[in-house]
Amino acid sequence: MIRSVFRVLCLLTVLAAPAHAQDRAAVDRQFEGWLKQQVWPRAEAKGVSRDTFDAAFKGVTLDWDLPDLVPPGSKPKTPKQQRQAEFGQPAKYFSRGSLDYATREGRKMANVYARPLAAAEARTGVPGRIVLGIWGRESNYGSAAIPHDVFRVLGTKGFMSTRAAYFTDELVAALQIAEAGHAPSSAMKSSWAGALGQPQFMPTNFLSYATDGDGDGHADIWRSEADTIASIARYLQSHGWVKGRDWGFEVTVPASVSCTLEGPDQGKRISDWAAMGITRVSGRPFPDHEAQGEGFLLMPAGRSGPAFLVTPNF
Repeated sequence: MIRSVFRVLCLLTVLAAPAHAQDRAAVDRQFEGWLKQQVWPRAEAKGVSRDTFDAAFKGVTLDWDLPDLVPPGSKPKTPKQQRQAEFGQPAKYFSRGSLDYATREGRKMANVYARPLAAAEARTGVPGRIVLGIWGRESNYGSAAIPHDVFRVLGTKGFMSTRAAYFTDELVAALQIAEAGHAPSSAMKSSWAGALGQPQFMPTNFLSYATDGDGDGHADIWRSEADTIASIARYLQSHGWVKGRDWGFEVTVPASVSCTLEGPDQGKRISDWAAMGITRVSGRPFPDHEAQGEGFLLMPAGRSGPAFLVTPNF
């Protein structure tokens, strides 16, 4: 009798368990099979050893808290709101306190790393202040906490996300980075999207653009500020940075200029924008060398917010 009651209670416990818990266990098993059958052959073909592969995924499980997941057999849901500041309201991304802090720290970094910044600018044409701006935003000049295991993030998103193929490519690239020993295993931390190091490069971008800036023979975007600076500059150069042009200018837009002219697909010569009455907020004229270059009107917060004339470098 006692045994019968015990069996019934066990059955009721199983039946009462949340369906998603059982489903997740099954998906976890599928994930393990996917790693073995699909990811490992691709990684091996790229020169990744079995030891590196096994070490990367030791104890790794799916991260169900990541956004845009599509478990096997399900349909894509309405995407979660992105947690990166870039995808929020401009006022939050450009908050006064945040900008003041970034500027204050940026001035310090400009002095401390003046030589690698100048060297990177000489090689690529990308001004040091632009590199500093990106470095500060991406990782607070290397001081931001980057908490996620890159193999868990990219494994999860490669296995079941709305951009699975893209993240699988990034996962294989991360394994290549580990195989080459570019960073200690403890440094293979990433954002929730899989971005690495001080410049927050995706792994494929690391393989393409990471640069040795301190002359030690390694491109280390985790522990070397000089390498981080050189890598950011090379990335921008490779993506079309035009030497000698600025990124843009904050401007005042008169009411006579229609908001419909705003956008990255409506370029005009900066001299033409000036002829329409657009002026710099500083009161200075647009530089002569920029006047005949193309510019684009951007008003990220609408007519009531700040406005900019930006160049193709932006």
